[in-house]
Amino acid sequence: MPSETKASPINHQFYMQKALEQANLAQEIGEVPVGAVVVLNNEIIGLGYNRCITDNDPSLHAELVAIRDAAQRINNYRLVGASLYVTLEPCSMCAGLLVHSRLKQLVFGASDPKAGAAGSIMNLVQHDLLNHKIEIVSNVLGDTCSENLSQFFRKRRSQKKAQKAILKQDASPN
Repeated sequence: MPSETKASPINHQFYMQKALEQANLAQEIGEVPVGAVVVLNNEIIGLGYNRCITDNDPSLHAELVAIRDAAQRINNYRLVGASLYVTLEPCSMCAGLLVHSRLKQLVFGASDPKAGAAGSIMNLVQHDLLNHKIEIVSNVLGDTCSENLSQFFRKRRSQKKAQKAILKQDASPN
């Protein structure tokens, strides 16, 4: 990996910034701007961003893409000792994946009050009945992550409103 992927121990903001860079890649292709990086021994071993729309696959959330990348790079489906940095609190699908991956730590930026499964609507990554629990660090660059998502959805709503206005204008008799 390039030297730019390394940082001092537990530099959460550095790695969250890398996840935000991944989120920007998602936004560039019209995806919801969520990005993720997997870090092991102070080195980024996995990168990912949302690809659900692009690949017509509802499972291709940023977390899944980054975890697959990391597992392939280390040639192991268990990511023991690794941390996942993601710009948005994981959903229940991704939270289950994190537990099965045996990640040590989840670091996320923005909370997701509608679907978050790391404390917002449930806490799957620390569920008492599961055999593995993940440390959680939340709200790292949370305002930046949240604003990034809010801007995306504001722009999308504005585009849809403009499209409706054009269709309405085209349909009206002149």
